[in-house]
Amino acid sequence: MPRRGTTPLVNDVELQTRSISFGSADDDEKPKKPWYYRLPLLVTVILILAPQPSVLRVLVDHHWRVMKSPLFFAVHLAVIYTLTFTTLTSLLICVTRDPGPVNTHATRRTDYGGDDEDIGLAEALMADDTDYTAPGKWCRKCWAPKPERAHHCSVCGRCVMKMDHHCPWLGSSCIGHRTYPAFVHFLTCATLLAIYIATVSVRALIYSFQNPYGVDEVTPVHELVLSMYGIIISVVIGPFAAYHYYLITTNQTTLEHISPFMLLRHLPPLPRTGHSLSDPPLEPELSYEQRRIVKDAHGKILMYDLGWRRNWAQVFGWNTRWGWVPRLLCGGASPGDGTHQPRNPRADELLAKLAEDLIKADRNFR
Repeated sequence: MPRRGTTPLVNDVELQTRSISFGSADDDEKPKKPWYYRLPLLVTVILILAPQPSVLRVLVDHHWRVMKSPLFFAVHLAVIYTLTFTTLTSLLICVTRDPGPVNTHATRRTDYGGDDEDIGLAEALMADDTDYTAPGKWCRKCWAPKPERAHHCSVCGRCVMKMDHHCPWLGSSCIGHRTYPAFVHFLTCATLLAIYIATVSVRALIYSFQNPYGVDEVTPVHELVLSMYGIIISVVIGPFAAYHYYLITTNQTTLEHISPFMLLRHLPPLPRTGHSLSDPPLEPELSYEQRRIVKDAHGKILMYDLGWRRNWAQVFGWNTRWGWVPRLLCGGASPGDGTHQPRNPRADELLAKLAEDLIKADRNFR
């Protein structure tokens, strides 16, 4: 029966022969993304910019010429283009910023002249007291330490700090510790923009139906198309944004929320006898009843829930006087380096209860 920590993660030969620089993978080993992986990003940009000519047409013809209300024209113009700008800025952050490099405390030697030499694996492991033999602490694909809540993305070919998910619509890039606030900002601004455009267009369309002889025959077509566009985008993006508000409130990532069996790696050490489970248990060896126990516990064990105020501050908090400005303009990045993830004080107690329930439900338990 496999036991936690009984199999060495690396042997002496590997320690002597391997030399790596943590936080960066070999470029030759990274999968090359084909050019067509960028096409969804082009579609995203087109969906944001395509309605703008029709928006301008409706604002000019309806509010300026027909309603003769330059104030409403200016207000609607300012709000729509401000939301468009903030949507594009957060999109730019998500596409261009590194989502979260996985680095150790020391990646270079500084006690001698060779500043550019890579740190050896054995020396790096000795410099940190983390138990890399524990489940989830070491990435066998990057061959490097993997901090808590970091995950390996097979598309990007690297580990990402506090990885939420891989998004093909944002240039086939990952959403992680340094881009998650910008991603939520993008969803929020895109939803508000769609709702605002739909509201303005629907009201203008109603006026056109009520006063058919007071408007031209082309503007109502633009109003109808914009109304449908705004409603569809709001229905599609709005629930997605609300879902991420829920994840922030409970301090979960998308991967953690949809993967209940990730709890298994956090279980306390199991007794050595009286069951047939590995330590920690593996998903394929669980019975139907045990799987149901894990799934039921998944909704109750919120590993990193510290209360909604601290959870939101962990994503959108700031330490400087004007730190709210980048949050408002583009979402910014989460505070901290992402390596330290405080846990829910009740998590250990609930995990111990889960381990006990799994043992009791084991079909080989005697």
